[in-house]
Amino acid sequence: MTSTPIDLDAHRSRTRSATAAWDLLAADLDGTLHLPGDQDWPAATLAWNVSVTQHPAAVVTAATVADVVKTVRFAADCGVRVTAQPGGHGANRALDDTLLIRTAALDDIWIDSTARTARVGAGVKWGALQSALDGTGLTGLVGSNPDVSVVGFCLGGGLSWFTRPYGPGSGSLSAVELVDAGGTHRWISDDTSPELMWALRGGGGEFGIVTAVEIDLFPAPEITGGRVAFPATDAAAVLRAVAALTATAPAELSVWASIMHFPPIPELPDEIRGQSFCFVDAILLGSEDELTNHLASIRATGTVLRDTTRPLLPGDVGTICEEPTDPSPGVHSSMMLTALDDDLVDLVVERAGTAGSLPLSQIQFRHLGGPSRTGRAGAFDLRPRGAEYAVMTLTVAPAPDLLAAGAEAMSTLFDELAPWSAGPTVPTLLGPSESLDRAFDAPVLDSLRRLKESVDPSHVIRGNYPVHGR
Repeated sequence: MTSTPIDLDAHRSRTRSATAAWDLLAADLDGTLHLPGDQDWPAATLAWNVSVTQHPAAVVTAATVADVVKTVRFAADCGVRVTAQPGGHGANRALDDTLLIRTAALDDIWIDSTARTARVGAGVKWGALQSALDGTGLTGLVGSNPDVSVVGFCLGGGLSWFTRPYGPGSGSLSAVELVDAGGTHRWISDDTSPELMWALRGGGGEFGIVTAVEIDLFPAPEITGGRVAFPATDAAAVLRAVAALTATAPAELSVWASIMHFPPIPELPDEIRGQSFCFVDAILLGSEDELTNHLASIRATGTVLRDTTRPLLPGDVGTICEEPTDPSPGVHSSMMLTALDDDLVDLVVERAGTAGSLPLSQIQFRHLGGPSRTGRAGAFDLRPRGAEYAVMTLTVAPAPDLLAAGAEAMSTLFDELAPWSAGPTVPTLLGPSESLDRAFDAPVLDSLRRLKESVDPSHVIRGNYPVHGR
């Protein structure tokens, strides 16, 4: 068999050209360009979920919006796809071979309490924004983790603690500052670009590199919330009590419940290491006495091991679930449910409780029920008709075999939960190996794809979850 000889001169020429191009970009930046082989390459490419190994073509740590503009123009000129991450949440293998822009330095916050709006840079995390709102009587539509960026959360839908009274995070977007696929930097709103704003309210980062957003803020003169912990052996009774409460809960009350198994690892405190619990997490736009009354029936069902419910500042809200803020390994998934009835509770406790056969670290139910609120009129409804709860599953997986086992366990459980399925999930709850066809039905996906072809026909911009698949 003969082989085609390698044209070494052509190969060397391409290599020199590529190196020269990267050198030109690096010289034009206020920030830093990182390339494979650089000493800081592992840190530059690190995903928040460290089970996901990212393989971008290069990383730009942007210092300014001008760096973002220059990088997008470079990508368009060179035929390289470009994407953005402030801290690595939502990372997956769809970003391989892209030019990755780190936007963490774009961290300015402007608050207009009178207009009840905030403008935040792409690097601003929810914890920082919420803390800046302490004392204002206002809140953003924050989720369960203060380390998540405001921009990423809102672009992906954003299931918030305040989704029941005010809608998802995406519905609070009033204006977006972005760099489009041609490298043009501009602010857009419903007045200037209604179709693009529609897509950005939950459709992800496929339509431009977002450098800042303006979001609506919402009245929160009094916030009370926290976690009530029970032994996992009380899970069946606690989950039934949660179902009873949420059947009539006012919109101002949000209740989430979970079964959690902590691994027996030395990094964990003695009081939780190797232990299993049932947690009820709740928040109320109201007083401590009111929340105490709402949760009384749940507290009465089991042995309360710990109770952190208390008056909260806006900056405290993201700490209720006590989620880790440091990068960690794991696999997760989610689905929407029509009910949390006795049969479902029995199934979940049997499969994921203390004697369960599925290797899941956590299964969590988030109550969504009540009138469906989308926020601004230009936002599409991310909650499927009939969806009363979101169920989220997590397996902490420091080893590859545990990752595979966790993913298989989630698939098995969701197959068994199919009779209660309410349709697509929320994009921000997608796992790293999933795609947007689990979050949107065909008409919505078709609309997003048509818009993508209109604003970015060369597919320069790459979101965490591409509208055309991987």
